Amino acid sequence: MKIIVDADACPVVIKEILFKAAQRTGISLLLIANHAMKIPPSSNIQFIQVPGGFDIADDEIVERAQANDLIITSDIPLAADVIAKDGLVLSPRGEVLDKENIKGRLTTRDFMDTMRASGVQTGGPPPMSQRERKEFAGHLDRFLASIAR
Repeated sequence: MKIIVDADACPVVIKEILFKAAQRTGISLLLIANHAMKIPPSSNIQFIQVPGGFDIADDEIVERAQANDLIITSDIPLAADVIAKDGLVLSPRGEVLDKENIKGRLTTRDFMDTMRASGVQTGGPPPMSQRERKEFAGHLDRFLASIAR
C-alpha cells in the first residue's frame, strides 16, 4: 500500500502533513506533478515530474494506483477513476470520496462546468480552514492506523 499525491494542486500545508506521516511511519509516498517541487530526502518519499498537458499527471496517477492505495486529490474525475480501481481517495480538505458519494460529486462538478461555460462566475474554493486541515490529518491517521494492524 502506498499514498499517491496529485501534487500540482495539493496545498503546501497538506504536503507537509504527508511528509511527516511518511517519515514517521515509513509508508511509501509518491508525489506526481507536471512542475518541479522539492521533497525531503527520504527513501520512502518519491517525486515524479510528468510533462505538462491536459490530464498527464492524472493518467500517471491512475496507472500507478492499485487497490487500497490512498490517493490525495481534489480532482473529482481522477477520484472516480481511482475508486473504480478500488483505491481510496481523500481530498486535501479532508473529504473521503468513495463509491457512495462519487457519482453525486461528478454530477455537481459537471453542473458547475456547464455553469462556467455559460458565463456564470462561480469563483474558486474558499481558503483552507484549520478545521479542514484537522479533518485531513484525522482521516490520514485512521488510514495509517488501519494498515498498521
